[in-house]
Amino acid sequence: MSTPQTLVQAALNRLSARLGSGLADAAAGLAVLAQDAPDRLRQEWDLFREEVELEAQRLEHGSPATDAAPEAGVAEEPQEQIDQLRAQVARLARRLEERA
Repeated sequence: MSTPQTLVQAALNRLSARLGSGLADAAAGLAVLAQDAPDRLRQEWDLFREEVELEAQRLEHGSPATDAAPEAGVAEEPQEQIDQLRAQVARLARRLEERA
């Protein structure tokens, strides 16, 4: 039994022979996209799961400002949020670079 990559190459060869190079080039581009799609979907799914986990952590450990007086810690809270967001962006950027 032929491997999937061999079958794809054989199909492209036959398309090229029957329909000409323009359509074969388009088919080759689609074949490349189809081969890359599972990896891309897996990466997107992994990133989504990480975002959900980070959001859950934020919700669990977030500051319950609704119960506290509005003046308590207002100056520090936005900066803490900014620092946490910057750290999260840096982690996600590192993970994307590792996968590329």
